[in-house]
Amino acid sequence: MFDSFKRGRLIRRGLASRKMRRRRARSELKRNLEYSPYTKVVIFAVFVGGLAFLVFSGQQPEPTKNFVIALLVLATAITQLWINQPRSFSRSSRILLIFSVILVQLSVTKLLLVLCNSGSYRFLKPEMAGLIMPYAFAPLVLSVLLGRHHGLYAAFFVSLWSSILFGPIDAPLLVTSLISGFTAVSLTLQVRRRGQLVRAGFCVGLAIWLLSLTFGLIGPISWFYPTANDWGMLGYQSALAIGNGILTATLVGGALPILENLFQITTDISWLEASDLNHPLLRRMTIEAPGTYHHSLVVANLAEAAAEAIGANATLCRVCAYFHDVGKLVKPEYFTENMSFERNPHDDLAPTMSALIIIAHVKEGVDLALKYRLNQRIIDIIQEHHGTSIVRYFYQRALQQHEDARAGGKIMKLREDDIPDVKEESFRYGGPKPQTKESAIVSLADTVESASRSLEKPTPQKIETLVNELIEERISDRQLDDCDLTLGELKIIAERFRFTLLMMLHSRIAYPKPGQKTTTIIPREEGLRPDVMVATRKPETAPPVSAA
Repeated sequence: MFDSFKRGRLIRRGLASRKMRRRRARSELKRNLEYSPYTKVVIFAVFVGGLAFLVFSGQQPEPTKNFVIALLVLATAITQLWINQPRSFSRSSRILLIFSVILVQLSVTKLLLVLCNSGSYRFLKPEMAGLIMPYAFAPLVLSVLLGRHHGLYAAFFVSLWSSILFGPIDAPLLVTSLISGFTAVSLTLQVRRRGQLVRAGFCVGLAIWLLSLTFGLIGPISWFYPTANDWGMLGYQSALAIGNGILTATLVGGALPILENLFQITTDISWLEASDLNHPLLRRMTIEAPGTYHHSLVVANLAEAAAEAIGANATLCRVCAYFHDVGKLVKPEYFTENMSFERNPHDDLAPTMSALIIIAHVKEGVDLALKYRLNQRIIDIIQEHHGTSIVRYFYQRALQQHEDARAGGKIMKLREDDIPDVKEESFRYGGPKPQTKESAIVSLADTVESASRSLEKPTPQKIETLVNELIEERISDRQLDDCDLTLGELKIIAERFRFTLLMMLHSRIAYPKPGQKTTTIIPREEGLRPDVMVATRKPETAPPVSAA
C-alpha cells in the first residue's frame, strides 16, 4: 500500500510512468500446497475413503477382506510412484490427477456393475458388464497427459483394484483390463492429433472383443452349427465391446482440454494447435518485424531438429521458438535483422543505452506474452533464452570508448575518477538461465542462427567451427548449468545444428544473363552468398545479428 502512495507522488511529479509492466502472479499459498506433505496425505485419505465407499456399498461377500487387499495395493502404488516417478510424487497436483482419474474409472465401473446386476434395464444384463467397463479410461488420460510410464502405472493398478473391489477376484476381468490398458498406452506414445485417440480406442475395442470371445463373454457360440447361433445378440455384444473402446477414447478427447487447464499441462495436441502462424502476435511480426519473423522460423527448424535427435519435446521447441523474440515488436528498428538501408539508430546512442534497448526485448516479450495469454512454458523460454549472457558487441564498444576517453583524458589532464568505469553487469541479460532441455535448445538455436548470418561464403568446416565455438562459449559462461543437458546430448545438438544450417546456407549456381553462354558451375568456396545472407544489405555500422 505504501509503495502505491509513493508511486502516485512520483507520477504527479513527472518522475514515473502511469503504465506498469505486466508481471506473472506468484501465489505463495499455491506453491506451499503444491509441495506440502500434508496435502498429499489429504489426497491419499480421500482416495482411501473412495475405495471404502466402493467396497462396502453393494452385496459383495467379504468386503472387509477386499478392502484390506485394496489398501495393500494402495501402499504398493504409492511406493512405486515414489521410487519410479519422484517428480510426480513431489507435486500434489500430479498425485491428485493420477488418483482422481483412477477413482473416476473405478466409480464408473462400479456403477455399470450395479446397473447390469439390477435387472432393471432390458439391454443391460449381468453377463454384459464385462463388455462395457471403461478399461482404458485412466491409462489413456494419463498416457496422453503425463507420458507412457504413468499410463502403464494406471493400467496396472486400476486393473488390480477393479478385480478385487467388487467381489471375488475375477481373473478374466483382470486380464482384459490389463491388456486393454497396455494396448491403449502402446498406441498413444506420441499423440499429435485427436484422431489418433479414436484410432487407439478402436484398437482397444478390438482387444476387448477378442478377449471377450476367448473368455466366453460373447455368446454362447456354436462353431459347428452356425444356424443355431443368435446372430442378432452376437452382433449386439460385439458392437458393445468395440464401441466401448471408441466411446472411451471419445470421452477422453473431450476431457483433455478441461484437465489440461485444471492441472496446467500442455499436450502435443495443444502445442500443435498453438503453432498456428495466424496468431495475432506472429501476424504483427510479419508486418512490423519481418526480419525477426524469418529469424524465428529458422530458429524453430533448428530447435525442432535438435530436440527430436535427443528425445526432447520437439513440438514445444518449435512453438516456443516462434514466440521467443516477440519483445522486438516494441522497437523492431533497433535490431539488425529489421534495420532499414539508410541509417543505424545505434549510431546516435551510447553503448549502455543500446545494450539497455537490446536487453529490454526479453521483458517486453514477457509483457506481450502475458497480454496475449500465451502458455506458461512459452513465457519461461522467452525469459530464459538469453540467460545471463552478455551483449558482447556493445560491451566491447563501451570498452573501446572508455580506452579512448582515458587516452583523451591524459591529453586534457583529467583525473582517472572523472571517467566512469564500464560495468559488465550493465551489459548482461537479467536471466534466469535455461532451466529445461527445451529452453536450452531454443537458446542455443537462437545464438547459432544469429551468428550464422555473419558467415562469409559458408562452408561445412566454417559452420562446424562456428557451432562448436558458440556452444563451448555458452558452457564456459555457465549458461547451461541449470538445465539437465549432458555433454553427449550437446554433441548431438551441435551435429544437428551443423547439418540443418548446411542445408539452409547452401550455395547456388550463378545463372547466366540473357544472351550469355556459360555452363560453369561456381564452386561452393567461390560462389555467391546464399539468398538468406544477401536478402537485405545492412548499414556498415550495424551490430551483428548475434548482438541481439
